[in-house]
Amino acid sequence: MSDANIGRKLANRYELAEMLGQGAMGRVYLAEDTLLGGVMVAVKFLSQTLLNNKMRDRFVVEATTCAQLGQRSIHVVRVTDYGVSEDEVPFYVMEYLRGDSLSKMIHQQPLPVPRFLGITRQIGLGLKCAHDGIRVKGQDQPVPIIHRDIKPSNILVTQDPTLGELAKILDFGIAKLIQADSDQTSSFMGTLAYASPEQMEGRDLDNRSDIYSFGMMMFQMLTGKLPLRASSHTFGGWYKAHHSQPPKTISEVDPSLKVPKALEALVMDCLAKQPENRPQTVTDILAALDPLDQRFGTGFRIGQRIGATLSRLPVVKKPASEEKAPESEEDLCRLTSWPKNKPIAEIVFPHALPTSQRTLATLWVMLPQVEVEKRLLGSRYNNFICTMSPHPMVLWLTVLYNAQYGPRWLPCYLDLKTQAGQEMAFLIGKSGQYKILFFTIENPRRCAHVVPCTVALPQRKLLQEWVMTARTHPSVGSSTSSKDILKNELNTNLKAKVLQQLEASY
Repeated sequence: MSDANIGRKLANRYELAEMLGQGAMGRVYLAEDTLLGGVMVAVKFLSQTLLNNKMRDRFVVEATTCAQLGQRSIHVVRVTDYGVSEDEVPFYVMEYLRGDSLSKMIHQQPLPVPRFLGITRQIGLGLKCAHDGIRVKGQDQPVPIIHRDIKPSNILVTQDPTLGELAKILDFGIAKLIQADSDQTSSFMGTLAYASPEQMEGRDLDNRSDIYSFGMMMFQMLTGKLPLRASSHTFGGWYKAHHSQPPKTISEVDPSLKVPKALEALVMDCLAKQPENRPQTVTDILAALDPLDQRFGTGFRIGQRIGATLSRLPVVKKPASEEKAPESEEDLCRLTSWPKNKPIAEIVFPHALPTSQRTLATLWVMLPQVEVEKRLLGSRYNNFICTMSPHPMVLWLTVLYNAQYGPRWLPCYLDLKTQAGQEMAFLIGKSGQYKILFFTIENPRRCAHVVPCTVALPQRKLLQEWVMTARTHPSVGSSTSSKDILKNELNTNLKAKVLQQLEASY
């Protein structure tokens, strides 16, 4: 049976390509973000059978919860957009992750201790971020979030070129914001095999309920089996198992497993029937894992990164002397020509430069030749500031500093309501780098020099956050007004601070 959603375009932007999965809350599709040049994303729809006001509200909470958590932790799936389709079905957009669920990994074989430690620590960091809470309108303090459905199928493990295996928590669909004035549901929501005793009872939950589920999952990661076995896969069967059945130890399940005693003790503590007998916070779990990770995990992760690096090296089919080396990105930049629609003058402008491998964020600068030569020596500085009102706009500031010649200010502006502005901010935020292409007024035909620049991680995160915010933030004035605001900030405040910082570094 064909899926009518395939090929559909949401919000004149997200083109649905295929269905990735289906759960209790709805369906998830792979989609192409046509606004950002074909970036693949995942789109989750609320199930048609749940289209009532209560479930719509829950779905909105899930989207906003993941959006905040994903900005604060790389171990929570990142939500980037939210909307309602033409047929009034809510959806939200999240990063598309290529990888395997932890459930699939465990089904293939239990995890060896070093791999277990790396993945478990990352899950713990994501869970800690949720328990630490998010900002909610009307609340003075962050509101803690209890996931309430921690299990292997809600953890995705993907490959990161720097970190190796990267674990992310998915599906906050039944998460609960713990507010003093909130009404906890008395009905059971969760997965029977991983639910805490207090969750089975429909009691008020705190972070220790997630810790119990985390313990069940950790046991399964190490052994491939659960520490409890219900008489039947029913609510009553699992209720009895969680309340009265002592969990098996790892050595009882598999005597051949060589698990450090401290690690087995930690897992068993998480499985205590009474919340007060478990580790009280995920921070406690991370502290207990840390010495084990230092002992067993470091070498494993270094090996992972080496393997990932080697896997990206090309296979040499011919001796190097017989094949022409591919042109580098710098070589490609040097082959560019000054655009015919730009004046031959001292100007600066951004440009997304496509290559066969990827699209580069570049800043094109034209100066007199003598000025270019002055600026090739010295230090480089960059900063980004943003205003959302009256119109979403970013000031992208690059400074070339030489103690003898002083600073050369290279400001340009990114309009976050345009595709070009969003794409450039997204490229810099994602890659953490851009290239300055210098052209001389005397010989503008070809690029004279290429200088790479790196962007600090906090700035990268801000750029991505600004892009997401600008998509839904209304423009209440002209782009020129916002540009004037940023220019004034640059001239009256930012320049003096930057210059002081640059001079102090010499």
